Amino acid sequence: MPVSIVVVEDDPDICEILKFNLELENFQVTIFHNGKKALDYLIDHPPDLIVLDLMLPGMNGLEISRTLRSATLTERIPILMLTARSTEDDIVRGFEKRADDYLTKPFRPKEFIARVQALLRRSGTGPEQKLLFWDLQINFSDRTVLSGANPLNLGMYSFVVINYYSYFISYN
Repeated sequence: MPVSIVVVEDDPDICEILKFNLELENFQVTIFHNGKKALDYLIDHPPDLIVLDLMLPGMNGLEISRTLRSATLTERIPILMLTARSTEDDIVRGFEKRADDYLTKPFRPKEFIARVQALLRRSGTGPEQKLLFWDLQINFSDRTVLSGANPLNLGMYSFVVINYYSYFISYN
């Protein structure tokens, strides 16, 4: 299942740049231009990550962040604030409203993607880490091992040993 990212940004040109670069990395992207409409969607459809502008019609990004952090279903979703507000006070306020990262416009697309990937790694979301070795398929993301199509029930110690020896074999 692809990683889902919701972008809340009122500038269509920036949305196009973000969507293009995120889709190049195989992320599923949903765009909102209005803060209130985005919040209504996010409460019922929590994504893996949110890219959030601060200055939005309908509801500002700081209020959206505060609301999301107070709801159990959305409190742990990584939020990357992407905004033109670049003063030290703006950045500190963003982190005080519990943004996980803060990037100012203009931004570099490669840096933006790197920040998204870092947030997903830290949250435990992102591309699965798999190792294929002969007929074994080892998925380190969900700690499962398949022999052919058959799941193997391994104890924690066995998985730790496999994980240790996997460093000597390259990932597929």
